[in-house]
Amino acid sequence: MSLDYPVTAAVRVLRQHGVPFTPVTYPYVDRGGTAHSAEMLGVDEHVVVKTLIFEDETAKPLVILQHGDRAVATKAVAAAIGARLVRPCAPELAQRHSGYLVGGTSPFGLKKALPVYVERSILALPQIYLNGGKRGFLVAIAPRELVRVLDAKPIDASTEP
Repeated sequence: MSLDYPVTAAVRVLRQHGVPFTPVTYPYVDRGGTAHSAEMLGVDEHVVVKTLIFEDETAKPLVILQHGDRAVATKAVAAAIGARLVRPCAPELAQRHSGYLVGGTSPFGLKKALPVYVERSILALPQIYLNGGKRGFLVAIAPRELVRVLDAKPIDASTEP
């Protein structure tokens, strides 16, 4: 754990909303994903939450928060939100929508407000780690803060590992 951490847009939002968080920095590895960050932190990959930028059939962007060890079941997401289909955004498009580099995307402090959907089982965990707005930087928070601050809507949309 590091006391020296970046003050990102995500950190500013967390502070603004009084969200207790523990900042954690680690050596970022390109394409290391949640498996790498979980290993660096010594935690189960299941509690490391991915922030993914998707779009529906009309190209409307949305955020999906998913366990690090699970994939998004796109048909289940589409059904849950009343869309015909959803698909991941291309990295450059995801970056434009979020304002963050891929690998450093946080659901907090997005460039523009986007609807946020969270895998329901994430909300049952006592603590999660998610990106703090920079590659190699995670924040540990209580998952209920996702609903309180982001109005994240719970959905059932993960694949089994």
